[in-house]
Amino acid sequence: MNQAGVNEKYKVSPFYVFFIMHSMQTGLGVLNFQRDLAKATGTDGWISIILAGLIVHILIWLIYKIFSIVPGDIISANNHALGKWIGNFFSLLFILYFFILGMTIIIGYINVLHVWMFKEVPSWAFALVFLVLIYYIITGGFRTITGIAFLSVIVSFWLLFIPLYGFKYADFTSFLPIFDHTLIEIMKGTRSSSLSMLGFEMILMYYPFIKNPETSQKYAHGGALTTTLLLLLLYFVSTVFYSQKQLALTLWPTLTLTSIIELPFIQRFEYITVSWWNIVIITNMVLPLWAASRGIKRLFNVQQKYPLWVMFMIILLVNIFFFDLESLHILNIIINPYSVSFLVLYLPLLLVLLSIKKWRKRL
Repeated sequence: MNQAGVNEKYKVSPFYVFFIMHSMQTGLGVLNFQRDLAKATGTDGWISIILAGLIVHILIWLIYKIFSIVPGDIISANNHALGKWIGNFFSLLFILYFFILGMTIIIGYINVLHVWMFKEVPSWAFALVFLVLIYYIITGGFRTITGIAFLSVIVSFWLLFIPLYGFKYADFTSFLPIFDHTLIEIMKGTRSSSLSMLGFEMILMYYPFIKNPETSQKYAHGGALTTTLLLLLLYFVSTVFYSQKQLALTLWPTLTLTSIIELPFIQRFEYITVSWWNIVIITNMVLPLWAASRGIKRLFNVQQKYPLWVMFMIILLVNIFFFDLESLHILNIIINPYSVSFLVLYLPLLLVLLSIKKWRKRL
Protein backbone atom coordinates (compact mmCIF):
# COMPACT_ATOMS: atom_id res chain seq x y z
CA MET A 1 0.00 0.00 0.00
CA ASN A 2 1.23 3.48 -0.86
CA GLN A 3 1.54 5.15 2.55
CA ALA A 4 2.03 8.57 0.99
CA GLY A 5 -1.63 8.53 -0.12
CA VAL A 6 -1.40 10.35 -3.46
CA ASN A 7 -4.57 10.61 -5.53
CA GLU A 8 -4.27 9.13 -9.01
CA LYS A 9 -5.21 12.44 -10.66
CA TYR A 10 -2.10 14.11 -9.25
CA LYS A 11 0.30 11.54 -10.68
CA VAL A 12 2.43 11.80 -13.82
CA SER A 13 3.45 9.23 -16.42
CA PRO A 14 6.72 7.31 -15.84
CA PHE A 15 8.15 8.84 -19.02
CA TYR A 16 8.42 12.26 -17.32
CA VAL A 17 10.87 10.93 -14.75
CA PHE A 18 13.56 11.30 -17.43
CA PHE A 19 12.94 15.06 -17.64
CA ILE A 20 12.58 15.56 -13.87
CA MET A 21 15.80 13.63 -13.23
CA HIS A 22 17.86 15.37 -15.92
CA SER A 23 16.56 18.89 -15.28
CA MET A 24 17.16 18.56 -11.54
CA GLN A 25 20.77 17.43 -12.09
CA THR A 26 21.53 20.17 -14.63
CA GLY A 27 22.03 23.25 -12.53
CA LEU A 28 24.76 25.48 -11.14
CA GLY A 29 27.29 22.63 -11.11
CA VAL A 30 27.30 22.53 -14.91
CA LEU A 31 28.65 26.10 -14.97
CA ASN A 32 31.73 25.55 -12.80
CA PHE A 33 32.36 21.85 -12.06
CA GLN A 34 35.39 21.86 -14.41
CA ARG A 35 37.39 24.10 -12.07
CA ASP A 36 37.40 21.78 -9.04
CA LEU A 37 37.82 18.74 -11.27
CA ALA A 38 40.84 20.25 -13.02
CA LYS A 39 42.46 20.98 -9.66
CA ALA A 40 41.97 17.39 -8.50
CA THR A 41 42.50 15.26 -11.60
CA GLY A 42 43.55 17.49 -14.51
CA THR A 43 43.20 15.73 -17.86
CA ASP A 44 41.93 12.57 -16.14
CA GLY A 45 38.77 14.31 -14.98
CA TRP A 46 36.71 12.28 -17.45
CA ILE A 47 37.47 9.14 -15.40
CA SER A 48 36.09 10.82 -12.28
CA ILE A 49 32.92 11.84 -14.16
CA ILE A 50 32.31 8.26 -15.34
CA LEU A 51 32.85 6.88 -11.82
CA ALA A 52 30.53 9.52 -10.34
CA GLY A 53 27.90 8.60 -12.94
CA LEU A 54 28.19 4.92 -11.96
CA ILE A 55 27.72 5.83 -8.29
CA VAL A 56 24.58 7.80 -9.14
CA HIS A 57 23.16 4.86 -11.12
CA ILE A 58 23.83 2.52 -8.18
CA LEU A 59 22.08 4.91 -5.79
CA ILE A 60 19.08 5.19 -8.12
CA TRP A 61 18.93 1.37 -8.23
CA LEU A 62 19.04 1.31 -4.41
CA ILE A 63 16.17 3.81 -4.20
CA TYR A 64 13.97 1.69 -6.44
CA LYS A 65 14.85 -1.44 -4.43
CA ILE A 66 13.84 0.39 -1.24
CA PHE A 67 10.49 1.40 -2.72
CA SER A 68 9.88 -2.12 -4.04
CA ILE A 69 9.77 -3.14 -0.37
CA VAL A 70 7.96 -0.07 1.02
CA PRO A 71 5.94 1.80 -1.64
CA GLY A 72 5.70 5.46 -0.72
CA ASP A 73 8.38 8.03 -0.05
CA ILE A 74 11.48 8.30 2.15
CA ILE A 75 9.33 9.14 5.18
CA SER A 76 7.38 5.89 4.78
CA ALA A 77 10.62 3.93 4.34
CA ASN A 78 12.28 5.54 7.39
CA ASN A 79 9.30 4.87 9.63
CA HIS A 80 9.02 1.28 8.44
CA ALA A 81 12.72 0.54 8.97
CA LEU A 82 13.50 2.56 12.08
CA GLY A 83 10.21 3.14 13.84
CA LYS A 84 8.27 6.38 14.24
CA TRP A 85 10.64 8.49 16.36
CA ILE A 86 14.01 7.53 14.91
CA GLY A 87 12.47 7.41 11.43
CA ASN A 88 11.05 10.91 11.84
CA PHE A 89 14.45 12.16 12.99
CA PHE A 90 16.12 10.96 9.78
CA SER A 91 13.20 12.28 7.75
CA LEU A 92 13.80 15.70 9.31
CA LEU A 93 17.45 15.47 8.23
CA PHE A 94 16.30 14.86 4.65
CA ILE A 95 13.84 17.77 4.87
CA LEU A 96 16.59 20.06 6.18
CA TYR A 97 18.89 18.89 3.38
CA PHE A 98 16.23 19.58 0.70
CA PHE A 99 15.64 23.08 2.10
CA ILE A 100 19.35 23.96 2.28
CA LEU A 101 19.89 22.59 -1.24
CA GLY A 102 17.06 24.74 -2.61
CA MET A 103 18.34 27.84 -0.80
CA THR A 104 21.91 27.21 -2.01
CA ILE A 105 20.75 27.02 -5.63
CA ILE A 106 18.74 30.25 -5.38
CA ILE A 107 21.60 32.19 -3.75
CA GLY A 108 24.14 30.62 -6.12
CA TYR A 109 22.23 31.74 -9.20
CA ILE A 110 21.74 35.23 -7.74
CA ASN A 111 25.52 35.35 -7.31
CA VAL A 112 25.93 34.48 -11.01
CA LEU A 113 23.55 37.31 -11.92
CA HIS A 114 25.56 39.72 -9.77
CA VAL A 115 28.90 38.71 -11.25
CA TRP A 116 27.83 38.64 -14.90
CA MET A 117 24.95 41.07 -15.31
CA PHE A 118 23.39 43.11 -12.49
CA LYS A 119 26.03 44.01 -9.93
CA GLU A 120 24.06 46.87 -8.37
CA VAL A 121 20.71 45.07 -7.90
CA PRO A 122 20.34 43.87 -4.26
CA SER A 123 20.11 40.13 -3.58
CA TRP A 124 16.75 40.38 -1.86
CA ALA A 125 15.14 41.87 -5.00
CA PHE A 126 16.17 38.86 -7.09
CA ALA A 127 15.19 36.50 -4.27
CA LEU A 128 11.73 38.06 -3.98
CA VAL A 129 11.06 37.63 -7.71
CA PHE A 130 12.25 34.01 -7.67
CA LEU A 131 10.27 33.15 -4.52
CA VAL A 132 7.02 34.52 -5.99
CA LEU A 133 7.59 32.41 -9.12
CA ILE A 134 8.52 29.33 -7.08
CA TYR A 135 5.43 29.69 -4.89
CA TYR A 136 3.20 29.99 -7.94
CA ILE A 137 4.68 26.81 -9.44
CA ILE A 138 4.59 24.75 -6.23
CA THR A 139 0.99 25.68 -5.41
CA GLY A 140 0.07 24.46 -8.89
CA GLY A 141 0.91 20.93 -7.73
CA PHE A 142 3.43 18.31 -8.77
CA ARG A 143 2.03 18.04 -12.29
CA THR A 144 2.86 21.73 -12.81
CA ILE A 145 6.41 21.12 -11.53
CA THR A 146 6.73 18.22 -13.95
CA GLY A 147 5.56 20.44 -16.82
CA ILE A 148 8.18 23.05 -15.93
CA ALA A 149 10.89 20.35 -15.84
CA PHE A 150 9.78 19.06 -19.25
CA LEU A 151 9.77 22.54 -20.80
CA SER A 152 13.12 23.48 -19.26
CA VAL A 153 14.78 20.52 -21.00
CA ILE A 154 13.03 21.03 -24.35
CA VAL A 155 13.43 24.80 -24.75
CA SER A 156 17.04 24.76 -23.49
CA PHE A 157 18.28 21.97 -25.76
CA TRP A 158 19.94 24.52 -28.08
CA LEU A 159 22.35 25.52 -25.28
CA LEU A 160 24.05 22.16 -25.78
CA PHE A 161 25.59 23.39 -29.04
CA ILE A 162 27.08 26.60 -27.60
CA PRO A 163 30.16 25.00 -25.94
CA LEU A 164 30.96 23.28 -29.26
CA TYR A 165 31.98 26.73 -30.49
CA GLY A 166 35.06 26.24 -28.34
CA PHE A 167 36.37 23.60 -30.75
CA LYS A 168 37.17 26.46 -33.12
CA TYR A 169 40.01 27.45 -30.77
CA ALA A 170 40.79 23.97 -29.42
CA ASP A 171 44.23 22.56 -28.78
CA PHE A 172 43.63 18.82 -28.58
CA THR A 173 47.08 18.15 -27.14
CA SER A 174 45.78 19.79 -23.95
CA PHE A 175 43.81 16.60 -23.30
CA LEU A 176 47.10 14.73 -22.82
CA PRO A 177 48.52 12.99 -20.88
CA ILE A 178 45.82 10.57 -19.73
CA PHE A 179 46.00 8.04 -16.86
CA ASP A 180 48.48 10.39 -15.20
CA HIS A 181 46.91 10.65 -11.74
CA THR A 182 46.71 8.45 -8.66
CA LEU A 183 43.61 6.59 -7.52
CA ILE A 184 43.25 8.97 -4.57
CA GLU A 185 43.23 11.97 -6.91
CA ILE A 186 40.69 10.25 -9.18
CA MET A 187 38.41 9.53 -6.20
CA LYS A 188 38.74 13.14 -5.01
CA GLY A 189 37.62 14.22 -8.47
CA THR A 190 34.78 11.71 -8.33
CA ARG A 191 33.50 13.40 -5.18
CA SER A 192 33.58 16.80 -6.92
CA SER A 193 31.74 15.35 -9.93
CA SER A 194 29.12 13.70 -7.72
CA LEU A 195 28.21 17.10 -6.26
CA SER A 196 27.48 18.28 -9.81
CA MET A 197 25.06 15.35 -10.24
CA LEU A 198 23.05 15.96 -7.07
CA GLY A 199 19.31 16.13 -7.60
CA PHE A 200 18.59 12.49 -8.38
CA GLU A 201 17.71 11.98 -4.68
CA MET A 202 14.54 14.11 -5.11
CA ILE A 203 12.88 10.89 -6.28
CA LEU A 204 12.83 9.92 -2.61
CA MET A 205 9.93 12.37 -2.26
CA TYR A 206 8.20 12.37 -5.64
CA TYR A 207 8.18 8.59 -6.16
CA PRO A 208 4.49 8.30 -5.02
CA PHE A 209 3.51 10.87 -7.68
CA ILE A 210 4.51 8.53 -10.53
CA LYS A 211 1.97 6.23 -12.18
CA ASN A 212 3.19 2.62 -12.02
CA PRO A 213 6.44 3.94 -10.47
CA GLU A 214 8.30 0.64 -10.75
CA THR A 215 8.23 1.05 -14.55
CA SER A 216 9.95 4.46 -14.36
CA GLN A 217 13.37 3.15 -13.34
CA LYS A 218 14.70 3.01 -16.89
CA TYR A 219 13.73 6.65 -17.40
CA ALA A 220 15.48 7.65 -14.16
CA HIS A 221 18.65 5.91 -15.33
CA GLY A 222 18.23 7.52 -18.75
CA GLY A 223 18.06 11.00 -17.22
CA ALA A 224 21.16 10.38 -15.09
CA LEU A 225 23.03 8.97 -18.09
CA THR A 226 22.18 12.06 -20.14
CA THR A 227 23.59 14.27 -17.38
CA THR A 228 26.79 12.20 -17.24
CA LEU A 229 27.26 12.47 -21.01
CA LEU A 230 26.63 16.24 -20.84
CA LEU A 231 29.31 16.66 -18.15
CA LEU A 232 31.75 14.55 -20.18
CA LEU A 233 31.16 16.75 -23.24
CA LEU A 234 31.58 19.99 -21.30
CA TYR A 235 34.74 18.77 -19.60
CA PHE A 236 36.28 17.63 -22.87
CA VAL A 237 35.50 20.97 -24.56
CA SER A 238 36.84 22.91 -21.56
CA THR A 239 40.02 20.81 -21.41
CA VAL A 240 40.92 21.42 -25.05
CA PHE A 241 39.89 25.10 -24.95
CA TYR A 242 41.69 26.14 -21.75
CA SER A 243 45.10 25.18 -20.50
CA GLN A 244 45.05 23.25 -17.23
CA LYS A 245 46.27 26.31 -15.31
CA GLN A 246 43.57 28.49 -16.88
CA LEU A 247 40.87 25.92 -16.15
CA ALA A 248 41.90 25.68 -12.49
CA LEU A 249 41.75 29.47 -12.13
CA THR A 250 38.57 30.21 -14.11
CA LEU A 251 35.60 30.57 -11.75
CA TRP A 252 32.84 29.91 -14.32
CA PRO A 253 34.47 27.95 -17.20
CA THR A 254 31.24 27.24 -19.08
CA LEU A 255 30.07 30.86 -19.03
CA THR A 256 33.53 32.22 -19.84
CA LEU A 257 33.67 29.89 -22.84
CA THR A 258 30.35 31.24 -24.17
CA SER A 259 31.67 34.81 -23.91
CA ILE A 260 33.95 34.22 -26.93
CA ILE A 261 30.95 33.87 -29.27
CA GLU A 262 30.67 36.88 -31.56
CA LEU A 263 27.59 37.73 -33.59
CA PRO A 264 26.95 40.90 -35.61
CA PHE A 265 23.81 41.76 -33.64
CA ILE A 266 24.89 40.55 -30.14
CA GLN A 267 27.93 41.97 -28.38
CA ARG A 268 27.73 40.02 -25.10
CA PHE A 269 26.42 36.53 -25.87
CA GLU A 270 27.01 35.37 -22.29
CA TYR A 271 24.13 37.64 -21.24
CA ILE A 272 21.80 35.38 -23.23
CA THR A 273 23.33 32.28 -21.65
CA VAL A 274 23.01 33.61 -18.09
CA SER A 275 19.43 34.78 -18.68
CA TRP A 276 18.34 31.58 -20.38
CA TRP A 277 19.93 29.58 -17.58
CA ASN A 278 17.07 30.76 -15.39
CA ILE A 279 14.81 28.47 -17.42
CA VAL A 280 17.28 25.62 -16.98
CA ILE A 281 17.71 26.11 -13.24
CA ILE A 282 14.12 26.84 -12.20
CA THR A 283 13.46 23.13 -11.55
CA ASN A 284 16.53 23.12 -9.28
CA MET A 285 14.93 25.90 -7.24
CA VAL A 286 11.40 24.51 -7.16
CA LEU A 287 11.79 20.78 -6.57
CA PRO A 288 13.94 20.82 -3.37
CA LEU A 289 11.65 23.39 -1.73
CA TRP A 290 8.60 21.38 -2.82
CA ALA A 291 10.20 18.24 -1.35
CA ALA A 292 11.01 20.00 1.94
CA SER A 293 7.51 21.46 2.34
CA ARG A 294 5.93 18.16 1.28
CA GLY A 295 8.00 16.37 3.92
CA ILE A 296 6.85 18.76 6.66
CA LYS A 297 3.26 18.30 5.50
CA ARG A 298 3.66 14.52 5.79
CA LEU A 299 5.34 14.64 9.22
CA PHE A 300 3.20 17.25 10.96
CA ASN A 301 -0.06 17.06 8.98
CA VAL A 302 -0.15 20.77 8.09
CA GLN A 303 -1.03 22.48 4.85
CA GLN A 304 1.97 22.67 2.54
CA LYS A 305 1.72 26.43 2.10
CA TYR A 306 2.61 27.14 5.74
CA PRO A 307 6.10 25.55 5.73
CA LEU A 308 6.63 27.18 2.32
CA TRP A 309 5.98 30.62 3.80
CA VAL A 310 8.45 29.98 6.63
CA MET A 311 11.15 28.72 4.24
CA PHE A 312 10.63 31.67 1.89
CA MET A 313 10.95 34.09 4.81
CA ILE A 314 14.24 32.49 5.88
CA ILE A 315 15.62 32.66 2.32
CA LEU A 316 14.58 36.30 2.00
CA LEU A 317 16.16 37.23 5.35
CA VAL A 318 19.40 35.47 4.40
CA ASN A 319 19.53 37.52 1.19
CA ILE A 320 18.82 40.76 3.08
CA PHE A 321 21.35 40.38 5.89
CA PHE A 322 24.17 38.40 4.25
CA PHE A 323 26.20 39.06 1.13
CA ASP A 324 25.87 36.49 -1.67
CA LEU A 325 29.37 35.07 -1.35
CA GLU A 326 29.25 34.87 2.45
CA SER A 327 25.94 33.01 2.60
CA LEU A 328 26.86 30.85 -0.41
CA HIS A 329 30.17 29.87 1.21
CA ILE A 330 28.41 28.86 4.45
CA LEU A 331 25.75 26.86 2.62
CA ASN A 332 28.35 25.08 0.48
CA ILE A 333 30.24 24.12 3.65
CA ILE A 334 27.03 22.48 4.89
CA ILE A 335 26.08 20.78 1.62
CA ASN A 336 29.37 19.74 0.02
CA PRO A 337 31.21 17.57 2.58
CA TYR A 338 28.24 15.57 3.75
CA SER A 339 25.48 15.23 1.14
CA VAL A 340 26.99 12.60 -1.18
CA SER A 341 28.66 10.70 1.67
CA PHE A 342 25.39 10.63 3.62
CA LEU A 343 23.44 9.26 0.66
CA VAL A 344 26.12 6.68 -0.16
CA LEU A 345 26.11 5.39 3.43
CA TYR A 346 22.46 5.80 4.40
CA LEU A 347 20.62 4.35 1.39
CA PRO A 348 22.39 0.92 1.47
CA LEU A 349 21.87 0.77 5.25
CA LEU A 350 18.17 1.57 4.85
CA LEU A 351 17.81 -1.14 2.19
CA VAL A 352 19.52 -3.70 4.46
CA LEU A 353 17.21 -2.84 7.39
CA LEU A 354 14.10 -3.08 5.19
CA SER A 355 15.28 -6.39 3.69
CA ILE A 356 15.86 -7.84 7.17
CA LYS A 357 12.36 -6.78 8.24
CA LYS A 358 10.87 -8.27 5.11
CA TRP A 359 12.80 -11.53 5.67
CA ARG A 360 11.64 -11.75 9.30
CA LYS A 361 8.02 -11.27 8.23
CA ARG A 362 8.26 -14.28 5.95
CA LEU A 363 9.52 -16.54 8.76
